[in-house]
Amino acid sequence: MPAPRFKSRWYRRRQLFNLAVPELLLSWLFDPTSLTTRLRRRCPGQFRVELISQQITRPSLDEAQALGLDYGASALVRQVRLHCADQAVVYARTVIPLTTLSGKQRSYANLGNRSLGSMLFADRSMHRSEVHATCLHRDSALRAYAGTGEIWGRRSVFYVSGKPLLVSEYFLPALLG
Repeated sequence: MPAPRFKSRWYRRRQLFNLAVPELLLSWLFDPTSLTTRLRRRCPGQFRVELISQQITRPSLDEAQALGLDYGASALVRQVRLHCADQAVVYARTVIPLTTLSGKQRSYANLGNRSLGSMLFADRSMHRSEVHATCLHRDSALRAYAGTGEIWGRRSVFYVSGKPLLVSEYFLPALLG
């Protein structure tokens, strides 16, 4: 799967009042706890992470801006699908500046099919920025999952020992079905 480049507008929660966000989805978009933990509870023994790609590349302009990086700077970009049994329920894209991958955080470069969320939420130094939400329409790179529908996503910057990484998660229709 090629690296999707999403052109979307990101909204703060209070900016969503005039958008038709499905009620069930709001709890997923703005849940402050670990998505991994929530998915493991939802599908006990059947949760898995599928690594799609991981490479050092340039993040998109809006990803670089969210991280405070110069456009053109390289970062480690990891793309995964989170599965409940055999169904992909979340597509996630993580952008980790190379400067973040030092010290204890070097382990973030070697996750493979392991969950990033498990590591983040176990790190006592971790704190998270405000969550922003978006809606991808039919022209998005994830349209194969949505058919003619929409895919809602969220993103936030996590800080581990003061070092940033951007996590974007897109909730696929199978999650709510």
